[in-house]
Amino acid sequence: MPQIQEKKSAFLKFTSRRGRGGRPGSGRGGRRRRVVRVGLREVPALYGPARRWGMAEAGTEVGQGPAPAQEGAELAAVIGATVPTGFEQTAAEEVQEKLGSASRISKDRGKIYFEVPAQSLPQVHRLRSVDNLFVVVQEFKDYQFKENKEDALKDLEDLVKKLPWTNPMKVWELNNSLKKKKTKRKKHNLQSTASREKLNADGEEEGTDQQEASKQEDCAQNAAGVESAAGQDTEEPQGELQAGSGSETKAGEGKTGEGDAKVLKFRVTCNRAGDKHSFTSNEAARDFGGAVQEHFQWKADMTNFDVEVLLNIHNNEVVVGIALTEESLHRRNITHFGPTTLRSTLAYGMLRLCDPQPTDIIVDPMCGTGAIPIEGATEWPSCYHIAGDNNPQAVKRAANNICSLLKKNENKESSTSPGIPLDIIQWDICNLPLRTGSVDIIVSDMPFGKRIGSKKKNWDLYPACLMEMGRICTPGTGRAVLLTQDKKCFAKALSRMGHIWRRGQTVWVNVGGLHAAVYLLKRTWERAEEKRSFW
Repeated sequence: MPQIQEKKSAFLKFTSRRGRGGRPGSGRGGRRRRVVRVGLREVPALYGPARRWGMAEAGTEVGQGPAPAQEGAELAAVIGATVPTGFEQTAAEEVQEKLGSASRISKDRGKIYFEVPAQSLPQVHRLRSVDNLFVVVQEFKDYQFKENKEDALKDLEDLVKKLPWTNPMKVWELNNSLKKKKTKRKKHNLQSTASREKLNADGEEEGTDQQEASKQEDCAQNAAGVESAAGQDTEEPQGELQAGSGSETKAGEGKTGEGDAKVLKFRVTCNRAGDKHSFTSNEAARDFGGAVQEHFQWKADMTNFDVEVLLNIHNNEVVVGIALTEESLHRRNITHFGPTTLRSTLAYGMLRLCDPQPTDIIVDPMCGTGAIPIEGATEWPSCYHIAGDNNPQAVKRAANNICSLLKKNENKESSTSPGIPLDIIQWDICNLPLRTGSVDIIVSDMPFGKRIGSKKKNWDLYPACLMEMGRICTPGTGRAVLLTQDKKCFAKALSRMGHIWRRGQTVWVNVGGLHAAVYLLKRTWERAEEKRSFW
């Protein structure tokens, strides 16, 4: 049977009739007793909001955690990262290259795990291939679920008390302190650049596009390499650590007095995959969340939450974690959207697949909103990037995205870069204004034939594209990385162009719920025909 995949966030409702979060008639209700758990002991907690996590370390005053700088120097954290499906190995290689940590690829596609010192969290957030991050509380590689639904859910509830929450919560606290520092820098930059933005003649036009972008988010999600079940993927300009985090904003709104810390709000999100579970993800989130509330005395809130507890269940593998990102890290480059906006993490994986070298000329002949060339120019500034499209509106959106990136770089305190090595041109894909053999790498997201074009047109378009790409690409050393969901049409076109292109590698990816493929092609030594007879 096909695996059943569910991902739901359950809003936990608790009433006075249920006492301490217990179910009616379960015998667990009754008078509420405020306690703080220290290991396996229970001690009375302070009344009111003067508690930080709802639990205290032995010898540590409630509401006063250790200094984040000291914590980061001592703590080691196991980080879980969600990545574009199919590019798990690419993400693992990036982690090894930039952080020096070995990664383990999960059986559940689209996730990797690695261990780093907590003080390396800023570098972790700057990874280009990961979508979301979480700190692992504990992992169970062979968790035995009871066959009876009530017993299985009861085991999940009892699991909460046994988990080592202390260090992961310290990592979460340190992660929040980094967000607050970024917020202060962002506010300062906004004030310093306010006068310049007023003088920008294109500001009104760009603002209009940004308003229109919110209306286009739904259609952009489906074509942006986003798994639709995640329900989190809309492109926004902010990247790295998100400024203006919900926790700091809420802390400001919920101040009850000097020296008092607020009661944290939380939600539990369960991701379940497998067909042998007797419960749904909604039921698991509900019961596990009830136990979390009892353990920490947090307040449940599905929308305005400070802490998101993750319960990932893949067959018999269970991972409990705490989210470190409030929104996906792929939201870093695109501010002006089109009907098919590729997410930046998938664009990075495609670019890395072709191994760009310094001084390479990289072309995206069907750039759309410019996600691939912008990501390439950001990560590989020693290469020269050229983007183009036959649609004038797409070229305009890509140009606006480039301008937004330049403004973002200007606002960075340490930025001294005068620009990015990228040009945008309007052209015809079948008649490119480039010299024969002048391009080293071609990377492009080809039309699927759904939102743009049609599958019928692809039968003529794909061979013509491959022929023209073969003409401009350097014989022998040139390569191309092409993404398409129309695999049958592409395979037929590639067979007709077999004298020009050789298939090197195929990566199967999930793009907005569509099963697509990324093809790595290598240019042969044979000369391409100047006459283009397929259009």
